[in-house]
Amino acid sequence: MTHKKNNMKQMKQIVTILVVVMGLMMASNSTQAQGAGTGKIGFISLQELIPTMPEYRKADTALNDYQQALGQNFDDMKREYYEQDSLLNSKDTVKYTKAQLELKKKNMGEMMVKLQGFQQQSQQLMQQKQQDLIAPIQKKALETVQAVAKENGFTYIFTKEALLVSPPAEDILPLVKKKLGLK
Repeated sequence: MTHKKNNMKQMKQIVTILVVVMGLMMASNSTQAQGAGTGKIGFISLQELIPTMPEYRKADTALNDYQQALGQNFDDMKREYYEQDSLLNSKDTVKYTKAQLELKKKNMGEMMVKLQGFQQQSQQLMQQKQQDLIAPIQKKALETVQAVAKENGFTYIFTKEALLVSPPAEDILPLVKKKLGLK
């Protein structure tokens, strides 16, 4: 469960960073296009939008499945290690030559290193999988925000979470949801 919370937290951080970058890019583009003029200002919460998208639910399910597969792989590796360990600590070791015992102990050491490395590697794999699954959804959301802003004459769209104080603005979340066909 903590992995899911960490994943959600990481997704929110990625979304926030992308929104800030998008806001800066849109502000730059709008400034170039309109000179010093002022126009409509809007805001949106991508943290509210993205989880409502059907693609997000599919990605979240796929990410959970991937996490479970990694966990199962780790459990299998641990089980194999403990089986080998119990064989080495049993009375049956008398049937092995000294060279065979040394080789088995060396293999146990390698298995332990592999187990320890797998935890770090699985975190990296999860982060990469998350990025692979979420990036296209974020891109679609950002493109839709840009289209809605253009269609409705907005000069600036900011992310709701990044602003502590702002001039009066319109929340475009309902417009973006409508364009995406969401309720």
